[in-house]
Amino acid sequence: MSCVFAAHAEYDPETRLYVGTIPGLPGAHTQGATLDELRVNLQEVAELILEEQRSRGQSTEGRPVVRIQEIC
Repeated sequence: MSCVFAAHAEYDPETRLYVGTIPGLPGAHTQGATLDELRVNLQEVAELILEEQRSRGQSTEGRPVVRIQEIC
């Protein structure tokens, strides 16, 4: 994949899985048992979404992520 996207990952203690999203790429979310698995899964999801966008003649530029911030 030639694009670079920022990803957000969290650990879900209930499922004991890492959950990840790519905020700049609508629909890009997945999970994995390890952070490495999550990274691979996110890359696969991103590639599928970008391939679909290309096949429809849509732009493959992701939306810019301005900031992810922790709030207490």
